Amino acid sequence: CSVLLFPGQGSQAVGMGRGLLGYPRVRELYAAASRVLGYDLLELSLHGPQEDLDRTVHCQPAVFVASLAAVEKLHHLKPQVIENCVAAAGFSVGEFAALVFAGAMEFSEDASCGAQQQRMASSSTLPCAASGLLSGCRELAVHPCHSSLDGARLKPPSFPQALQFLRKNSSKYHFRRTKMLPVSGAFHTRLMEPAVEPLARVLKTIDVKKPLVAVYSNVSGNRYTHPTHIRKLLGEQVVSPVKWEQTMHAVYQREKGAAFPSTFEVGPGTQLGSILRSCNMQAWKSYSHVDVMEGSQDPEPGTPEALH
Repeated sequence: CSVLLFPGQGSQAVGMGRGLLGYPRVRELYAAASRVLGYDLLELSLHGPQEDLDRTVHCQPAVFVASLAAVEKLHHLKPQVIENCVAAAGFSVGEFAALVFAGAMEFSEDASCGAQQQRMASSSTLPCAASGLLSGCRELAVHPCHSSLDGARLKPPSFPQALQFLRKNSSKYHFRRTKMLPVSGAFHTRLMEPAVEPLARVLKTIDVKKPLVAVYSNVSGNRYTHPTHIRKLLGEQVVSPVKWEQTMHAVYQREKGAAFPSTFEVGPGTQLGSILRSCNMQAWKSYSHVDVMEGSQDPEPGTPEALH
């Protein structure tokens, strides 16, 4: 059996999709998305510039379509993987792609919903940036455990000047590592609350079906059980932390001695594979990445397989 993982915003890179264009239905997916979005998504994905691709209004549909195009590549090269798939999970916007793959939502409706979500998100967010922070400060690490606030709200201020200050003074504050993230909104935090109600109205207009394979929610970390469950939690996703580690534990929970499924990350980047390696080394040993870039290097011996 197999599991598919769909990446989220931040995995985008200029050139993604180039390695997929020779496979059936890929150009049709990009053409359909471009009609909904009102601009040439394939051109932007292939040629950028990166600054434009990093904008939320562009990168979310770009990652969404590239991931579903990667599924087409996987289906062409290894049809048995799709036929034997038992579960799918997606990080942030990747959850929408997972639901489309599982037959719970139609591609055109989801692309339209995503376009409206991005417009609402853009109008609901102050100009900001985001930073990943790994702290060596014991007090900072312990404090969230005793707080009623969710982790996302404990992140540093998201204005670019504040983040640059933190980066320059990382040694002073005992930060082990800082990294600017290629996102343009405060997604999965309460700063996105103005987008919740409009998104819920859009979701009510979409025909949501029971998934054909198990799909896991970012909000709960658990498997969806009913179409109304999908609508409710997708509406909450934009303001809720992504419970990805909990999701990985739910997907790969096995009785002792039971074999792990083959896992395929479909879309740009290998971030989800890296997280899987940290969460569950045994599951990671059966991990592969479905490459979306042209001319990528073959994996080094001892690393997971990449499908070229």
